[in-house]
Amino acid sequence: MPGAPNVQLQSLLQASAWSNAQLARMVVAVAGEHGRHLTCNRSTISRWLAGHQPRPPASTFLLEALARGLDRPITAREAGLSRAPAPDLDLSGAGLDPVLRLNQLTLADLDPMQRRSRNAAAFSLAALAGPPLSGRQPRSRPLRRPAQAVGAQAAQMRAMASLFAEAAENHGGGSTRASLAAYLAHEVIRWLHVSASEEDYRQLLSASAQLTLLLGAACIDDGDHGLGQRHQRTAAELAVEAQDHGMLTVALRAMATHAYELGHHNLAVLNLAERAAQAARHAPRVTQAYALAHLSVLQAHHDRRAALARLADAERLYDQADSAPGAFTAYPPGGLQYQRAQVFAALGEAPRAAAALTTSLRLRTSTELRASTLTHARLAEVLLEMGHLDRAVAHWAEFLAARPALRSTRTAHRLTVMRQQLRPYYRHRHAAQLLNEAKGLA
Repeated sequence: MPGAPNVQLQSLLQASAWSNAQLARMVVAVAGEHGRHLTCNRSTISRWLAGHQPRPPASTFLLEALARGLDRPITAREAGLSRAPAPDLDLSGAGLDPVLRLNQLTLADLDPMQRRSRNAAAFSLAALAGPPLSGRQPRSRPLRRPAQAVGAQAAQMRAMASLFAEAAENHGGGSTRASLAAYLAHEVIRWLHVSASEEDYRQLLSASAQLTLLLGAACIDDGDHGLGQRHQRTAAELAVEAQDHGMLTVALRAMATHAYELGHHNLAVLNLAERAAQAARHAPRVTQAYALAHLSVLQAHHDRRAALARLADAERLYDQADSAPGAFTAYPPGGLQYQRAQVFAALGEAPRAAAALTTSLRLRTSTELRASTLTHARLAEVLLEMGHLDRAVAHWAEFLAARPALRSTRTAHRLTVMRQQLRPYYRHRHAAQLLNEAKGLA
């Protein structure tokens, strides 16, 4: 039975200047970003306005849809909802210490009940504002470990970050998530309460930011976009406190990339990519190239000339860079070519995008399984757009052959795209064979 009419929800809807149908479409779009098929139409919105309470996760998607319409966060209380999930961790950037947030996030990830609640959180466009670029005040840290061991611990954490990054690349982020969360919760957090010199403690914070960003990527690869975004933001805040411009650049760029992969390339995402490029001015050249390459992808949706200029800058800086091997100190040449392909795809130049993707595949190494697999899929999509069905099918065959080794929702999404794009060609022998092989795969 419905309760009284939801006047709070009605007020928010009026403030957004949306119709019931427009709000319903946005709710469905937000759900789709999270891999959920949600039935919601103008009649659904009418029932909610009349007092019916949407059940989670529909309530979560409704709040994010309203936030996008009003360009500010909306709470369950403000929308008159009583069946929304428990309030999530603050994303406003004010108040909550990043070390405390990291502790809460990792412990929640390890607790099945809390993890289920956190996973109900939606990806938030309002959270893209990111942390301030200024540092925080030093915290009070009780002595729990000998100060002279701090440097060795920071080095160990960086080594573990490299191991986790390599494992995620070869097996997918879903395979590393639990062990990475446990390492952060049970080992790293303890070290973030040591007494050490400011320089040594900044090294701990920087290494923690690397691991936190990797956990965010693992969550995203496991389909938990809201939680992944929270880890990314926490990593950026840790980098701010560490005064590590390079790590801040990588974290902000990761946030912008995540939003872009979910289909957002508006000014808010462009501004985030610009902030990453701004932070990179004080970072090594390879990091500057890394930031500018993705900035050029975002600019391709707004300003062709600026996009090509930033891409040229990224390639020039990359050629001049002298970087050491490592997940956060190097930028694979195949990755730069992939960004080049994204620029030309956004500009509608499919042949140049295909050429860049082909070069990207040639430059990929045996340790870049996930990247190579996704590149095969993306190249197949571009080739089919150009009318080259046989060549597209060949690359999709490579994609299907590699995919079972990866626990990754990104590859699952590309599999869905493959099915959709090949379905009209079911009479083509090799296309039919691929569609048959894809049956039952998730």
